[in-house]
Amino acid sequence: MSPRGVAIPDLRERLFAAAERVVARDGAAALTSRAITAEADCGKGVLHTHFTGLDEFVAELLLDRFARSARQAEALEAKVGEGTVAGNLQEVVLDLLEALPAAVVGLAMTRPGAALHTREGFQSGAPAFDAIQHAFTAYLQAEQRGGRLAVGADTATIALALVGTVHHLLMTRVPGQGEDAEATTRRLLAILLGGAGQPPTA
Repeated sequence: MSPRGVAIPDLRERLFAAAERVVARDGAAALTSRAITAEADCGKGVLHTHFTGLDEFVAELLLDRFARSARQAEALEAKVGEGTVAGNLQEVVLDLLEALPAAVVGLAMTRPGAALHTREGFQSGAPAFDAIQHAFTAYLQAEQRGGRLAVGADTATIALALVGTVHHLLMTRVPGQGEDAEATTRRLLAILLGGAGQPPTA
C-alpha cells in the first residue's frame, strides 16, 4: 500500500481500472469506495480526496472511457487504405465495447447522481456517441475518396448504424449469452458495406 502523503502516479486511472475489475469480478452491487481503494491498493480516503463521492467517481469513469473510445475511433484516420474497411471498423467497434464495460455504463445510468453528473459532462462538451459517430463518418468518407467504398454509399447512415449497434450491445449484451459482439458486428458490416457496393469481406 502506498505510504500516507506519498503521491500516487496516475491515480485516477489506477482507481478507474480498479473499479472496473471489481465490477467485472463481483458485480455492480459490490462497487463501494472501500472496495475500489482496496483493489487499487491505496488508502481508504483517497477516492474521497479526489471525488465528491461514489456518484461523481462513477460518472467520471464513464466520461473518461467515452473520451478514450472517441480517441480510438479518431485513430481510424491512420488506417485509411490499409487492411479492409470492414476489418478496420470491426476492430474499433470491439475496442469500444471493451473500453465501455456494460456494467459500468449501466451503473452510471441507474445511479441518479452519477447519471446527472454524466449528463452535465456531455452537455459541457465531453465526447460521447456523437463524437464516435463523426469519427466513423470521416473514416468512411476518406475510404470513399480513395475508391474503397462505393461513391454512392451513405457514409453517415453506415456510421449511425454502427454507433446504434454499439449502444444496443452496451445496454443489452450478457457475457456468455446470445450471439457475441464480434459475430454481430461482422454480420452488420457485411450488410452495410455489401449494400454500398463492396463484397461482404471488404
